[in-house]
Amino acid sequence: MLTKNLEKALNKQIQIEAESSQVYLSMASWAEVKGLEGISLFMYKHSDEERMHMLKLIKYVNERGGQAQISALQAPSSDFKSFQQMFQDLYEHEIFVSKSINDLVHVALEERDYATHNFLQWYVAEQIEEEALARTILDKINLIGNDKGGLYLFDRDVQQITVESAAANSAD
Repeated sequence: MLTKNLEKALNKQIQIEAESSQVYLSMASWAEVKGLEGISLFMYKHSDEERMHMLKLIKYVNERGGQAQISALQAPSSDFKSFQQMFQDLYEHEIFVSKSINDLVHVALEERDYATHNFLQWYVAEQIEEEALARTILDKINLIGNDKGGLYLFDRDVQQITVESAAANSAD
């Protein structure tokens, strides 16, 4: 059984995961309109992943005797100066999500809810991978600079970048 305090904290994270899905979705739409098909597909895929993170939390809260709350979402930015700025914003957003997950783990420990602490370890590991992925992409973008040919290749190749490959690269 979840404490009310932990249920509230988990519901806050449900909202953050839903908003994360919207952030990626907005970025996908922006990239698609700009003709950046690879980046767009990458963002659509990650929007779906964030939604699955949200659903996993909803099911957990409900299974543990709480009630997941589906709340209004803050609209994400829908205009970016460049694809570089968009990925920088994405990286900063992932750092925010990591901090939120860490705060949630702290609440679980304060409440002595070790089942929730254990459940949240998947999110902790996932955020390490998400940050590594964003850093890997930013490193590639910095190599490209303003080279249009490099952007073309990056747009094509970003579809192939996976969280696992980014995590492997960051372990090197």
